[in-house]
Amino acid sequence: MLKGKVSVVTGGSRGIGAAVVKKLASLGSDVAVIYAGNEAMAEEVCNFCRSEYGVKAGHYRCNVADFGEVKDTVKKIKEDFGTVNVLVNNAGITRDGLVAAMGEQAFSDVLDVNLKGAFNMIRHCSAFFIRNKGGSIVNISSVSGIMGNAGQANYAASKAGLIGLTKSVARELAPKNVTCNAVAPGFIETDMTRGISGEDNALAGMIPLGRMGNPEEVANAVAFLAESEYITGEVLRVDGGIAM
Repeated sequence: MLKGKVSVVTGGSRGIGAAVVKKLASLGSDVAVIYAGNEAMAEEVCNFCRSEYGVKAGHYRCNVADFGEVKDTVKKIKEDFGTVNVLVNNAGITRDGLVAAMGEQAFSDVLDVNLKGAFNMIRHCSAFFIRNKGGSIVNISSVSGIMGNAGQANYAASKAGLIGLTKSVARELAPKNVTCNAVAPGFIETDMTRGISGEDNALAGMIPLGRMGNPEEVANAVAFLAESEYITGEVLRVDGGIAM
């Protein structure tokens, strides 16, 4: 169903984002990978998609928190790919700390990338969806945005905000046959969680399924929502049951 489509994935050079890019490419979608810093990793993901799945792939360096920079990047993607059919807002950062000691910049930085970044991408890609009279947006939220998490007031607020953004966009774009959903991962084994992974740690004991998830499991959920035509405004947890 994604064959011949164009998918844009932010934060697509590593971790969950890279897994999402590869999954969408495996379903036949051309992929535009947006990354923040590591061009070599972004090129590696693109090369994998080209060689393994024969799709078109390109990478674009962009600070998604910058409205103007996103506008220019989306323009480049249009020049290279012609349109956008699927948008996955995965780019995210953490600046953990207790709220009583958290600096203003730490709070603002996380909201700017995680929440405003998703808005910026939706804002500048929405014209494609409206023109195409269809499309899919998937925002990567978190169980932290559902449950809250001590030491992550900024991160949890940004991810909870993404859920509100998802539902509002879903309502606005539904008349244009555009779906907008969110995936809320739990503890997933990535670079961001390195050091706390492993089935023998205390964290795993809090997860009903007894283990951390992997990026591919999140990517499968993203692909499911990207292909679904009658699911919108939904939040799909991929968390081993920790937030149930």
